[in-house]
Amino acid sequence: MYVPAHFAADNADALAAKLSRRAAGILVSVDGEGQPIASHLPIVWNAEKRTVTGHIARANPHWQLGAGRALIVLSGPEAYVSPSLYPSKGEHGKVVPTWNYEAVHLSGAIEWFEEPARLRDAVRDLSTLHESGRREPWSIDDAPRPYIDALLRAIVGVEMRVERIEAKRKLSQNKSATDFAGVVQGLAASSGESREVGDLMREVRAISDDPNGN
Repeated sequence: MYVPAHFAADNADALAAKLSRRAAGILVSVDGEGQPIASHLPIVWNAEKRTVTGHIARANPHWQLGAGRALIVLSGPEAYVSPSLYPSKGEHGKVVPTWNYEAVHLSGAIEWFEEPARLRDAVRDLSTLHESGRREPWSIDDAPRPYIDALLRAIVGVEMRVERIEAKRKLSQNKSATDFAGVVQGLAASSGESREVGDLMREVRAISDDPNGN
């Protein structure tokens, strides 16, 4: 991933952890004929071990490629930025549209696994991650054991040992303070992900304004 210095994330591990909780990752491999194969899958990012664990349906042929190198793409909130949000548009008109977003690319060697105990642990870790904030979190132990065992036979696990992590926060850091503020104001008046991106822009500006990096 192309990451100019002004768009590089200050803490790549933290951004990977955040985005892995937000949405499914995209696992990308290349087959023997050079064709890319991609699968969407929820993952668990372990910063200490530098591993990513997930699973896909056994019916998905992706796992039949076997062990090898792969890429996992994690995406965060994104928003279109209109030139009309830049005050400088009225001054000289030299502005064009752009796209603000957060993203992380994880790359390394992957292995596929089918051992029931290991699959159960993978599913347990994944559900624990996403159920932790609920008042009554669901546990894999809440379902009948034979039912879970049957479902485990229908999936294949995957683990990546992450060798490289690229993290990008493209949030108008390269714009003037006036144009930056104009984008924040415009996105704040929007809804959904656009408003979320505006909040992220306030966050990166607060970090850059803090001389101690606190």
